[in-house]
Amino acid sequence: MSKLPWLSATELHFPPVNRALRDPDGLLAVGGDLRPERLIKAYEQGIFPWYQEPPILWWSPSIRMVLLPEELHVSRSMRKLLRSGHYHVTLDTAFAQVIAHCAQIREVYPGTWITPEMQTAYCQLHALSVAHSVEVWEEGELVGGLYGIAMGQLFFGESMFSLRSNASKTALVWLTRQLQAWHFQIIDCQVPSEHMYSLGAREIPRGEFQTYLQRFRDAPGQRAPWQMEINVDDL
Repeated sequence: MSKLPWLSATELHFPPVNRALRDPDGLLAVGGDLRPERLIKAYEQGIFPWYQEPPILWWSPSIRMVLLPEELHVSRSMRKLLRSGHYHVTLDTAFAQVIAHCAQIREVYPGTWITPEMQTAYCQLHALSVAHSVEVWEEGELVGGLYGIAMGQLFFGESMFSLRSNASKTALVWLTRQLQAWHFQIIDCQVPSEHMYSLGAREIPRGEFQTYLQRFRDAPGQRAPWQMEINVDDL
């Protein structure tokens, strides 16, 4: 920690991402706060907060997992479920509930990071139309979903939850196809996972990810409020 820059309470400046540590990979800075201005500045540079308890830790991994919308892999069984109409999918109708469920799911694992302060901060970003949610409903009950940040033609996925079989996958597939229809270029999955590999995500180096940021973060995006415009035939 002593080798890392400590962010002041007032200064929003982050160090260049190429100064992030190799061990632990991607750790860039410590401190600061979670006010919307700082979070927006962080995502603009490909930086995200991830910590268990104060101080806040800011990360920019050397290897980034991303999903290009056109590379989404949907299995035959998953496609059958999607087209059955069993689940109903919406956008931006229950953001606070989605992030609260994500936090509860994380609590069953060591090292939960969606603290009450994080929930408040991302709800503020949602009020600013920067953060968005996907909700999956079963007979009127919220059973799955995800949330993340949108900038230009980029979506930064943060977390997902599932209370029923394949509910979080349903959220991701619907979101990816909708983002593709809106000409989004990339979905940031942050760090590698087998779950995302199975859906077509791949790893790219930090430099390539930064190129996506520079090209597409200021491109025309989708105006809020977000609403699902595709239908089941587009899946």
